[in-house]
Amino acid sequence: MNDILSRVGMTDCKALATPAAVTQPVAPSPEPFDNPTQYRRIVGALQYLTITHPDLSFSVNRLCQFMHSPTADHWGLLKRVLRYVKGTQNYGLRLSSSSSTELHAYSDSDWAGRLSCGPEVN
Repeated sequence: MNDILSRVGMTDCKALATPAAVTQPVAPSPEPFDNPTQYRRIVGALQYLTITHPDLSFSVNRLCQFMHSPTADHWGLLKRVLRYVKGTQNYGLRLSSSSSTELHAYSDSDWAGRLSCGPEVN
């Protein structure tokens, strides 16, 4: 994460609580971004980061859709995701090696509580 932030010069940027704007849709401008190679490199690096940070998946996928011709507004969206990354460096899935072949899984099968979607079954 630090490597990605340092590539863009955002190691000291202000952190954000969400990776994408939730209140307004984005209408990109026709102004092309002046360094599309840098855009592609950073978005590609973020794709690998989604393995341990699935909370980035939607935003990064959205950024990937503009790799062929990113605009200045797409760069702004990318920087927003990077500011979110800055604030969530301690979050993520921890993957580590193990000599055991056992698989452990956890589920909250009642995550929404008891829903009344029909007749009650006893």
